[in-house]
Amino acid sequence: MTPLTEGERPRVLTGIRPTGSLHLGHYGGALENWLKLQHEYECFFLIADYQVSDYADKIDEVRGWVMEVATDWLSVGLDPEISHFAIESLIPEHAELTTWLSWWVPLGRLQRNPTLKAEMEDLGDSVPVAFFTYPVMQVANILMPRAHLVPVGEDQLPHIEMTREVARRFNKLFGEGEEIFPVPKGLVGRVPRLVGINGPDAKMSKSKNNAIWLKDDAETVTKKVKSMYTDPTRLRATDPGHVEGNPVFMYHDAFNPNDDEVDDLKERYRLGTVGDVEVKEKLAAALNTMMDPWRERRAHYEAHPELVREALAKGTAHYRSVAQETMVDVRRALKLNYLD
Repeated sequence: MTPLTEGERPRVLTGIRPTGSLHLGHYGGALENWLKLQHEYECFFLIADYQVSDYADKIDEVRGWVMEVATDWLSVGLDPEISHFAIESLIPEHAELTTWLSWWVPLGRLQRNPTLKAEMEDLGDSVPVAFFTYPVMQVANILMPRAHLVPVGEDQLPHIEMTREVARRFNKLFGEGEEIFPVPKGLVGRVPRLVGINGPDAKMSKSKNNAIWLKDDAETVTKKVKSMYTDPTRLRATDPGHVEGNPVFMYHDAFNPNDDEVDDLKERYRLGTVGDVEVKEKLAAALNTMMDPWRERRAHYEAHPELVREALAKGTAHYRSVAQETMVDVRRALKLNYLD
């Protein structure tokens, strides 16, 4: 691999499976970081549509979700002029690199992956073979653009460690003193795990129907906040309440930039001098203030879907050119130039 030249930015790779709209958990755990990183790194944002075999019977919906994810990215402010939006399956080099890398990843290593293990338990006997390729493909996703940094959710850190192991092993076996792949680092978002609006024990997710979506309008957000689980031990507004473990205050800490307001609400809540209604009203106001610019940008892109397609086409084309360069080096390292 050629070292970075002066003025060349180190690279970031991160991505999301197209399995539905994005929610506040995605923003606090990932997108907020991406917005900052796009100004400091050359960022590759990947829509991982190879990795949705659990939605194989909903392939038409997946097609729509690809566009939905890209629209969500644009709505929160990701900029396709300074970063690259790409669709995984339109870069076939991913499949090739996955095949080569799978030679050096033991099956037992995949079976011990906590995220994969949990998902396989949910599927029981219907686990597709493709599930075992996902962790290796995620390694290939990261190594393909030769990323230096990978922003991930907390539950994805095992994937980063496996990527680091594979990169080091490949370099040692085939690099001949050269670093074919950088050994990437992981970066967890400011809000590593956002609970759902229905209580502190459930992570926000589409399947649990407990999410505030990035595309929700102000009225919907306010309605959802009003329904949020709070402190079950507090029967009256004059009862001292618990702030710790209270989802409403978790959301205040995550998304309300007015620290003085949040501290005041916490103090009065503990004393029993403020009710849930005021606490929730101020949370809804903070969320809607944050989300209003997203709504404005979303309206623009929904009115001009060709701009979403253009962003994906441009980014995918660039990513593929990078992937082709990477595979030249990989094939050379593996001595696959049989006919030269």
